[in-house]
Parts: sequence; C-alpha cells; structure tokens
Amino acid sequence: MTFRQLRIGALLLILAAAAFGTWLNRVRTTDWDAMLWVAIHPLNADGSQVSEDYIGRLSDNSFEAIEIFMRREGQRYGIGIDDPVRVELYGGADDLPPVLEPGSNPLQVAIWSLRVRWWAAHATDDGDRAPPHIRLFVLYHNPAISQSVPHSLGLQKGLLGVVHAFADTEMTGQNNIVIAHELLHTLGAGDKYDPESGQPLFPAGYADPEQVPLHPQRRAEIMAGRAARTASEWVMPDSLREVGVGPTTAAEINWMQR
Repeated sequence: MTFRQLRIGALLLILAAAAFGTWLNRVRTTDWDAMLWVAIHPLNADGSQVSEDYIGRLSDNSFEAIEIFMRREGQRYGIGIDDPVRVELYGGADDLPPVLEPGSNPLQVAIWSLRVRWWAAHATDDGDRAPPHIRLFVLYHNPAISQSVPHSLGLQKGLLGVVHAFADTEMTGQNNIVIAHELLHTLGAGDKYDPESGQPLFPAGYADPEQVPLHPQRRAEIMAGRAARTASEWVMPDSLREVGVGPTTAAEINWMQR
C-alpha cells in the first residue's frame, strides 16, 4: 500500500469518526431519557457598560422561562421525562465568536461553522463544573447603540448556538424566545417562516395548525417566531408563555413520530 493510499485511508477514517460522533450526539440529545444540560455563556457584544451591567445581573433564574416552556410543551407531547432541559449560567469567553457575514453562501457558512466550533472548544473553561450537552453563546447588545442585532444561529453539529440579544430587562421575554429557538435548532428543528417577509409558513409554522377557526392563532410556533392573526398578518409574542411547539417541530426533535 502506497503512502498516498494510507493518507486517503486515514482521512476516510477521520471523516467516518466525525460522522459517527455527529450521529451519536444527535441520538443522545433527542432520545429524551435524561435531562439535557444547557449552558448560557453571556458575552458583551459591544463593549458598553450597559451590556456589562446587564450581564452582571443575570442568574440561572433569568432563563427559567425556557425550562418551563420545554417542560410544558414536552408534557403536551407525552415525552417520558418531566424536566427535559436544565438551563444554567456559565462563564463568558475572552473574545467574541467568529462573525458570519450577511449574505454568506453555503460554502462560507460551512467554513464559519467549522471556525465557530473550533472557537467554542477553546473559548470556554468550565473549571470544576461538568461540561454541558449544549452551549449557547449569548451576545448582549446595548439597545441605545444597536436597534437591530445580527441573525442568531444554532448548530446541530457541535451542539452550540450564537445568539444575539438585547441588554434590556424589558426585552428578557423576547430574548428567551430567541434563545429557545436556537436551542431547538441544535436539536434538529428547522426554521418555519418565510425568510423575506417573516410570515409563518402553514402548516409547519403554526403552533396549532388544526385549530378551528384557523385564525387568529393563539400562540406563535417557536421555529416561526410569530403568531398568524390572519393569513396575511402576524405578530411577535412578548414571552414564551405565548409560544408553542407545533407538530412538525415536535417530530424533528423526536417528541413524536414523523
């Protein structure tokens, strides 16, 4: 066997091991036979004192609404665990994650995914705490500086998310919606809204697609992010109390059969 053949064989083994690891993580995080531990790593996105002070006031209780949401929706689908998710505040990082430029093509997105996974593996130090199953890096922005924030992203490969949120107490409810949305991306759920208009897609983007009458929807679907009031009007919810997991999303994260 030539050196070239050995090199190709070694590469194939590495790729196979990586694919197996990805598959194994997918199975472990969606079999719902044990609680998933989710780490929130808060980061100061703009270096402002407002964002720093907001981060300093965060605690585990700041994200309790996400646990309640997952518990409530999981029970609706009859999953076999009372508390599917535990969300805890972990330490930040010394620097910010790599930036994905708007309008990136699929190759650029793939390269960014590899870069951010490498960054995440080296940016955190859990100390004597057990490593979580999923890491969500939440970048907080001072709303006086940024009235809009970059698009958040959750990666199933690597089980991590980069979430952009506002350093404003009044935005806590909507921040938690975005965090929960990206959390479900890491578990295999896909977006269910039109990327151009933001319109929830029917039926997958409706929390209650069999509701009669169909409109107005009482809740927003978590992966759509908005509740359809009519076929052409939709609103953003204020908190996870106004959000649900629709049947399509439930199937994607293994809460029900496809």
